[in-house]
Amino acid sequence: MARTSRRSPRPAARRAAPPDDAAAALRAGGRRRLREAMRRIRPKLALLAALTAIRVGAMLLTPILLAAAIDAVRTGDGAGTAAARLGVVLAVAALADTWEDVLGSYCGSDITAWLRHRLLDRVLLLGAPGQRRFPTGDVLARLTESASGPAAFPVLLLNAAAALLTAAGAATALALIDWWLAIAFALGVPPVVLALRLFVVRATEPFARYQRCQAAIVTRLLDARQGIRTIQASGTAPTEVRRILEPLPELGRAGRETWAVQGLVSRRLALLAPLVQVVVVGVAGLRLASGHITTGQLVASASYVAMAVAAASLFDTVVALLNCQVGAGRVDEILTATPRVRPPARPVPLPDGPGRLRLRGVTVRAGERAVLDGLDLDVPPGAAVAVAGTSGSGKSVLVSTIGRLTDPDEGTVELDGVPVTAVPLPDLRRAVAYAFERPALLGATVHDTIAYARPDATRAEVRRAAGIAAADDFVRALPDGYDTPLAEAPMSGGELQRLGLARAALTGARVVVLDDATSSLDTATEARVTQALRRVLTGRTSLVVARRPATAARADLVAWLDGGRVRALAPHAELWRDPAYRAVFAVEPAAP
Repeated sequence: MARTSRRSPRPAARRAAPPDDAAAALRAGGRRRLREAMRRIRPKLALLAALTAIRVGAMLLTPILLAAAIDAVRTGDGAGTAAARLGVVLAVAALADTWEDVLGSYCGSDITAWLRHRLLDRVLLLGAPGQRRFPTGDVLARLTESASGPAAFPVLLLNAAAALLTAAGAATALALIDWWLAIAFALGVPPVVLALRLFVVRATEPFARYQRCQAAIVTRLLDARQGIRTIQASGTAPTEVRRILEPLPELGRAGRETWAVQGLVSRRLALLAPLVQVVVVGVAGLRLASGHITTGQLVASASYVAMAVAAASLFDTVVALLNCQVGAGRVDEILTATPRVRPPARPVPLPDGPGRLRLRGVTVRAGERAVLDGLDLDVPPGAAVAVAGTSGSGKSVLVSTIGRLTDPDEGTVELDGVPVTAVPLPDLRRAVAYAFERPALLGATVHDTIAYARPDATRAEVRRAAGIAAADDFVRALPDGYDTPLAEAPMSGGELQRLGLARAALTGARVVVLDDATSSLDTATEARVTQALRRVLTGRTSLVVARRPATAARADLVAWLDGGRVRALAPHAELWRDPAYRAVFAVEPAAP
């Protein structure tokens, strides 16, 4: 019986962060992941930077050599040598540019692979609670689009650095030719910097919102795909189309906001760049007329100012860099999410034991609602306990705490006297086996999916487990039997459940949890499978989520959940006398 306790205080609801704060957090997370990525590819990045420096140096030398060639042609002294030097520099620039593209692709591939591996690891670590926070479509969008966007970051970053170095070098060259030229150019720098800063600040939030809307559409499409038969049977395809595309208006608004900011900054830069160029060339013309510079220096000045002004095209690079930062930030949101289930800080070996379970004060919240509220339960070793209760009473949540598929917000769960939170996760996974209502088909073949938790199992062991779960006959009837690829083995819901039961039967776990794992079986098959499982589960503890009276009747004890607690722990026949218990199964009184 459950002990009486006051309800735990409910946590206050979290308020959504203001858009500016959320955008700043996204940029910060993106910068963190991009810096980490740069450290990982440091050797390749150094070589890429060297190639970029060679290209920039060759570009900066080109106007000087061009001016020397022009002056040599005018004077008739050393024109061939000057032309040869110019050709060598142009060839070096072309080779460096080519190798930059090749090495940049390798760097981008490394970053994408690293981000995707990290993302997948974290998604699996977050488990079922993480699936509620990050739906499948959202994870898919982050895995494909968000994780691939930063691939261009090394090249874009070096291109930005090259543009700035080129502009700085060109400004220096203008100063070496004539100080007035450098001063005229410097007057146009502050407006360009302010325009770029304006874009970064204003465009981050719409960029992120655009990607979130795309992820929402993908999530809804996947949901509809999963329920395609229901949609067809209901004739609700037009309604589903509207539901799937519901985020489109918001996506359109985010896109228009981004384009509006981009257009505003682009127009400003489009006016500033030629204006600066005209001013510098005009000053150069005046200095030529006054005899302070030569004709060749005038040509070089025009080339250098064109290089310097080309830094205004850095705006396109800034747009791409911001997109990389937003993508990396969306990956970072998952990587920094706190898993509900964490490896123990101080692992304690799980001793040999009969599988005694003890739950004390277990509270699990879903938002502000306590699904389990101070629950107490003792499961005798080797007993078969059915967990019964109305829909939403927390049956699946309760059994998920046994093997740490989720951890309670409060309270403890002990297995053979040791808190499960202190047991190393691999040891706990071997000690507690699960079979679910919809078992996932993992692996390449039918044999693989049964032996998923025990990949070293022999064919004889796999067949024995399948026989216990009444699955051996239909598996052997498949085209290649146990070696049939899963993609070529269409199965009914009941057959899938029997494979899940076979997977659980194959383990040597001391505790076996059947979370509605026989719901798709007909009554005769369920009785046969249960009878076989009772033989193999002799000496083991088992918990069965029961939604049928017959399932509860076959258990030694029934844990009746009500109001987030165990209302009673007793045999089914004893509980059946209570009308409230019969109402759990929504049936009229009958012999149990």
